[in-house]
Amino acid sequence: MTLATATKRSAPRAPHRAVADHGAWFLVLPALIPILVLSVGPLLYGIALAFTDSQSGRTEPTRWIGALNFQDLLHDTLFWDSFRIGLLWAAGVTGPQFLLALGLALLLNQNLRFRWLARALAIIPWAMPEVVVGIMWRLVYHPDAGILNETLADLGLGDGEDWLTGTATALFAVIVVGVWAGMPQTTVALLAGLQNTPRELHEAAAMDGAGAWRRFRTVTWPALKPVALAITALNFIWNFNSFALVYVLTQGGPGGRTRLPMLFAYEEAFRYGQFGYAAAMGCVMVAVISVILACYLVGRLKGGDET
Repeated sequence: MTLATATKRSAPRAPHRAVADHGAWFLVLPALIPILVLSVGPLLYGIALAFTDSQSGRTEPTRWIGALNFQDLLHDTLFWDSFRIGLLWAAGVTGPQFLLALGLALLLNQNLRFRWLARALAIIPWAMPEVVVGIMWRLVYHPDAGILNETLADLGLGDGEDWLTGTATALFAVIVVGVWAGMPQTTVALLAGLQNTPRELHEAAAMDGAGAWRRFRTVTWPALKPVALAITALNFIWNFNSFALVYVLTQGGPGGRTRLPMLFAYEEAFRYGQFGYAAAMGCVMVAVISVILACYLVGRLKGGDET
């Protein structure tokens, strides 16, 4: 076959490929419209609102004030204190959440009796709404009738600690609830990664005399690492944006000890009516989350280049 004949036969395929590409866009368009309307649109509106003096109950029209809200935000020590608490909360929940979920996933991956029942029980906290979880744990932490204080009193280890209103214990108590509530989704993700690891690799390592720790370090963890990095990054973002759970438990108290950035922005917007100022806080949080995502994506790209 000559070059001219080959070119002549392959030339008509280009228009068909273009038509197929346009058809793919039409197929994706119905899925993009809700994202644009429900996510991108409000995000852009919130960014624009951050550059205005929008307030509730005012009769004067909203004015464009430029970066004045962000300038005030730089000197707002209460916001930056809530930002610090948010980082402590996110790190304090994400770390133990991952370690406990990893141990639980390794256990549920074993060939145990009633494994199906254990897996079903492990995801119960994930199926419960955050409001229900918060109410349940408020009862657990109740200073007089809570099961935690009653158990500690029976063991002679306490005399009625007020966990959620004590300045020294409130953040720790809320972190414990966050770990308990978010651990199931991490467990499910890690368990899926473990089940995708070829069993032949573990058998070969065992035949070579590798112990449990060495098999985990050389076989399990390299296969599980991409899933672990992804779920850890997502958990950190989800925890940093937490609102309902902490609001039900403490409403940001006592004395702002558990006031996360989302709670602070909520109070500024819906308690004090400072919509523009609250939108500026939201922009800062979006910027922080974008930096975290960028670091994660860069790390994944570098990991892909190495492999």
